[in-house]
Amino acid sequence: MKADKEIFPVEVFDGNDWEASMVKSLLDNAEIEAFIKDEKMGVLAPWNVSGGGAGSVKIIVADVDFEKAKEVIDDYRKAEGKS
Repeated sequence: MKADKEIFPVEVFDGNDWEASMVKSLLDNAEIEAFIKDEKMGVLAPWNVSGGGAGSVKIIVADVDFEKAKEVIDDYRKAEGKS
């Protein structure tokens, strides 16, 4: 029996808590499963999870969804004027 391709988690976004929540909602709407990493620590002690505290909350998706997730995030950044 042939084994299925193994799926790996990859980071697709980092930012503050508010931005990460917004991007996660957009990914959910695009039917991409994602989870937020360091949500609590990124708010309480961002310097402990990221140098200087910048980009302390991360969004993780499966590697098979990476390209589709990047498109959603790129569209979000363009709409926010952050290309």
